[in-house]
Amino acid sequence: MNLNQVKKLMDRKKNSHKGENGYALVIGGSEEYVGAVTLAGLAALRAGCDSVTIAAPEKVAWAVHKYVPDLITHKIKGSSFSIKNAKEMVKLADRYDAVLVGNGITRKADKFCQYFIKKSPKLKVVDADALKSLSFKDFSNTILTPHETELEMMLVNSNKEFLLPKLKASNAKEKAEILQGNLRYFLQNDNVLLVKGATDIIISKNKIAYNRTGNQGMTKAGTGDILAGLVVGFLAKTKDMFKSAVAASYINGFVGDVLLKKKKGYTFIASDILEDLEDINKLSTK
Repeated sequence: MNLNQVKKLMDRKKNSHKGENGYALVIGGSEEYVGAVTLAGLAALRAGCDSVTIAAPEKVAWAVHKYVPDLITHKIKGSSFSIKNAKEMVKLADRYDAVLVGNGITRKADKFCQYFIKKSPKLKVVDADALKSLSFKDFSNTILTPHETELEMMLVNSNKEFLLPKLKASNAKEKAEILQGNLRYFLQNDNVLLVKGATDIIISKNKIAYNRTGNQGMTKAGTGDILAGLVVGFLAKTKDMFKSAVAASYINGFVGDVLLKKKKGYTFIASDILEDLEDINKLSTK
């Protein structure tokens, strides 16, 4: 994928009406991690969907409201998500084109995440702590966005820890082929795996893509939240899981490389990516 292809995904018809480009729901946040859902929600808007709602504990939601007026909030009573909230969130998710779960949610919400992810039939993106207590058999219609440590945890949960030595000794191409060959049930169940790293690997049941945009500065806190938000924003708009994962991976790293590293070196922070996403329409690639 290149910049012009991503820009085409972000474009819209001249007679486009509100809602036609997708509604996204972001479920997450905690009193420790207010910024995670804010960054993810704003990234989803930057990807081109029409509206983003943040479902978060009430204090978190009010903080999001104070920070930015562009995001709608759905306030959950209490300081964290519990199993009591799960049925409500499954019902709420039905109103949206795609749902992101996990950013800033913490491990206190493990039981909530397990219930919601297994019960909601919606197109989903699952990131961060929402991944850590689940196995690959628990997902359908989902894009997973783990970094390497989260991937290792999920393989252990799935009784596939025998793959870990092979993966650690492999290059990106070998790693992708090992994962595609050993996660067939997961991939056949309409899922996509986006493994974050120096080279991002995007895997579906019959496709593999590699993304090498990005740099060492992308390890800073919040860049993963922005990536997840971009994925759900593209997904809400296009309904294409593989293309959404590839586009988000590419543009997140592209902004970090072409715009931010050149201007700020490694002093850039995650929210700078959001600001510089505005500038991609001024650029073009052959």
